[in-house]
Amino acid sequence: MKFALAQLNFHIGNFTENRNKIIENIKKAKGEGADVVLFPELAISGYPARDFLDFDHFVQCCLGEMETIAKECIGITAIVGGPDFNKDSRGKDLKNSAFVLADGKIQSKHQKMLLPNYDVFDEYRYFEPSKSVYPTEINGETWAITICEDIWDLKPDSQYAIHPLEELFRKSKIMGVINIASSPFSDVQREERLETVKAVYDQYKVPVIYVNQVGAQTELIFDGGSCVINENGKLIEGPYFKEQLLFWENKSDRFSNFEEEKQIERIERIHQGLLLGIKDYFRKLGFKSAILGLSGGIDSAVTLALAVEALGKENVTAVLMPSEFSSDHSVSDSEEMVNILGCNSYKLPIKEGYHALLGTLKEPFSETDFGLAEENLQARIRGVLLMAISNKQGQILLNTSNKSEIAVGFGTLYGDMCGGISVIGDVYKTDVYRLARHLNKNGVVIPENIITKAPSAELRPDQLDSDRLPDYDTLDSILKLYIEETQDINAIIRALTETDEATIRKTLKLVNINEYKRHQTPPILRVTKKAFGQGRRMPIVAKYLG
Repeated sequence: MKFALAQLNFHIGNFTENRNKIIENIKKAKGEGADVVLFPELAISGYPARDFLDFDHFVQCCLGEMETIAKECIGITAIVGGPDFNKDSRGKDLKNSAFVLADGKIQSKHQKMLLPNYDVFDEYRYFEPSKSVYPTEINGETWAITICEDIWDLKPDSQYAIHPLEELFRKSKIMGVINIASSPFSDVQREERLETVKAVYDQYKVPVIYVNQVGAQTELIFDGGSCVINENGKLIEGPYFKEQLLFWENKSDRFSNFEEEKQIERIERIHQGLLLGIKDYFRKLGFKSAILGLSGGIDSAVTLALAVEALGKENVTAVLMPSEFSSDHSVSDSEEMVNILGCNSYKLPIKEGYHALLGTLKEPFSETDFGLAEENLQARIRGVLLMAISNKQGQILLNTSNKSEIAVGFGTLYGDMCGGISVIGDVYKTDVYRLARHLNKNGVVIPENIITKAPSAELRPDQLDSDRLPDYDTLDSILKLYIEETQDINAIIRALTETDEATIRKTLKLVNINEYKRHQTPPILRVTKKAFGQGRRMPIVAKYLG
């Protein structure tokens, strides 16, 4: 039997585009002699549709499109993910389903049993888990059709009393496992995903077919990486970060459009993920051009380089906004980078506007020393200028803050924290430097001086980040244990024996007291397993230090 795996990029709620894409690939698969074509989880609706699923009309549209798609399935079987109404009077109104389409109609539906309810996942909010599973006959062979997490967590001490695969293999002689998924990207997800697929093969010794969606849905990035393990245990992967129709013939074991399993450098994965995130955010919103502030620092430089690569130099505008505290090299470094990339640019000095506002604020600021208010005023002037140009020219403002600074509140609300999308807000500062080196691997994109100079906000004379923060290697090691690994303060102190306890305590306090700022930031492209935003829900007024 010949299988086609349709690793595709869907658009939430764009039923016409999603339907046409599915039908087009059914026809392509049939033209290549495929017997079965597989599409990702919730393909027809786009994933995650979130509270659109509360609208009955939204689900009815999905079901109507599924009927239309089914009519195209003559001489080929398609398995397509979509929401379905729960016919049982108990529980949630919907089920997350895999629709089996053949002979021009919907033949059967398979509902997801193991619903994720952690990090960015909130499926119990919308779906009722299936209480039973059953195998499916396809062209005379019995296969297990599962949805994403239904093949996860096979350990003997699993939290699940009944596991879908155990139940399926108990009921029948299964020829192989099909899994349709929408598994978001993170810098460690590929290893975890392949480990899961291999664990299924190791336990049941049958072929495993895994198809994953690709593309970005606001902050979530999906990397594809669809794969097959054949009956001999050989694993073959599809491409990452691009659409592809893949073929595998199980009897002759012929592959098409797959790639040999290979290790992809972590920083390259982050690079490709961010590019896809930028492209899809603009395309799916119907925008073409971006604007950002270019300070001469590494964060805005990396963001500019990514934006130009993703959108094209003609669609990106960099705005230089030097103040009286800006160093000459920050301006010259920015000008050099603009010349290298060939993007659009403006130079708008803020000294005059800054002093005008200080004059307006003379009375409330009287008899006080220069401090944070004056520093933040400069950042807010820059935010006003960027938003004004964004409004006038119809561009999306890119936020350039990195994860380390966002974590400890090293940013100004309504200033450098504004924007339509945060490009590197899930990239730690140490990884920003790695990313800069990676972007320069085939030639200078980011001037060397931007990478090597000491980081500074340049909001007062001789300012350095190190005046208020530990070095970024130390800071990031604390933040990763606290944010990604959810370690408490005592565990972090034990793990980081070379870092003094006062620094650790100060860092965690900064993370917690700045939660209110993160509630007001733009969506952040997710590239780690724990990003700020949907997947990390912390109270603002809590006292717990960790």
